[in-house]
Amino acid sequence: MIGNERAALADSLWTATAGASPLCPDLEGTAQADVAVIGGGYTGLSAALHLAERGIKAALLEAESPGWGASGRNGGQVNPGLKEPPAEIEARLGASGQALVRFAGSAPDLVFGLIARHGIDCAPHRPGALRVAQNARALDALKAQAHDWRRRGAPVEMLDAAGTARLLGTEAYVGGLLDRRGGNLHPLDYALGLAHAAQAAGARLYGDSRALAVERRGDGYSIRTARGSLRAGRVLLCTNGYTDGLWPGLAQSVVPVVSVQVATEPLPPGVAETILPEGHSPSDMRRLLLYFRRTPDGRFVMGGRGAWSDRGLRRAMQALRRASGALYPALRGVRWDFAWGGQVALTADRVPHLHRLDQGAMAALGYNGRGVALATAMGAQLAQWAAGDPEDALVVPVTPLQPVAFHRFHKLGVTLAGARYAALDRLGL
Repeated sequence: MIGNERAALADSLWTATAGASPLCPDLEGTAQADVAVIGGGYTGLSAALHLAERGIKAALLEAESPGWGASGRNGGQVNPGLKEPPAEIEARLGASGQALVRFAGSAPDLVFGLIARHGIDCAPHRPGALRVAQNARALDALKAQAHDWRRRGAPVEMLDAAGTARLLGTEAYVGGLLDRRGGNLHPLDYALGLAHAAQAAGARLYGDSRALAVERRGDGYSIRTARGSLRAGRVLLCTNGYTDGLWPGLAQSVVPVVSVQVATEPLPPGVAETILPEGHSPSDMRRLLLYFRRTPDGRFVMGGRGAWSDRGLRRAMQALRRASGALYPALRGVRWDFAWGGQVALTADRVPHLHRLDQGAMAALGYNGRGVALATAMGAQLAQWAAGDPEDALVVPVTPLQPVAFHRFHKLGVTLAGARYAALDRLGL
């Protein structure tokens, strides 16, 4: 179970099967660092690791433990690219959009490179990222994306209905797009591996050390926790879907959304091998998309949009179990052992953000449900800036902090949008 989490979200397969967490004492008294990193998910851990590898003294403050948030709860899909197709991003953002497309497309290389370099034991598997189309309209959109990526030299291929069925083990989809750059992993073990690697490189990681205030002190900053304080010349805020009021206006720049998953018991011999036989972790093209995979020990995992209330979460999780049985009839009688969820962060423009908050403070957030690869890569960008590289040397553009319109009503907005999207999905639109 995930500690300090409400029961409806806490029964995580990844927590139950993860390896050892690094020892991360809480911060007591006064500590000093060159760079303070706030948040112990992929973004913060990647930033701390890259800083330490450059010989820079980094100290990370995590409110719970490394990987406690969405970094340890997601589906483990290592997806290349952004939420929107490349052509749309480039048309909207111009030259910076082109750089952002290349950056996001290469992000899985960074993930799998870190895993190999540091020997991270997180069941990495790289058969490609698979998007599947539930109808002809979705298939046309995938074909356009494939054309976009091929023009940019990406190793992608379109699959017909038979080819898609061969990789899925179900005939429920009419086609797919296979991007050889992607893959999957055990998400919490990946986060813990980054934490171990960061510590081995010299970074200090503090757990149970929620940052309560960030204050300017001379030419640096003081970050206060319940039992201590950390002084640093620069501060990196890496809290994504769990961003709170620590820095004024930052929480209002993204919309948190709950994503949930359910997982079966290990499937019996003869059943597990028929589902996703080559180990892909597909997601479909619904507005409220489904994403699913099989784990190395033979469990089936299904994920999708959650809800804010416990009652809504239970309904969403039950809907995922029904959807799983519809895709794979062999699952209709199995036992479901786990059900959990966490918060992802959406941005209004559907691209991740780098925000310069102050002379020595920067934030990265807003991965729109594609955080395994993007958050790792954005952490490296933060480290590059904190190490002294100028903003124009970064691939990701640094943009002004702007609130999402009507943010105070975001829960109502997410609920209403979800109902609309569900209706459109049912109509095949």
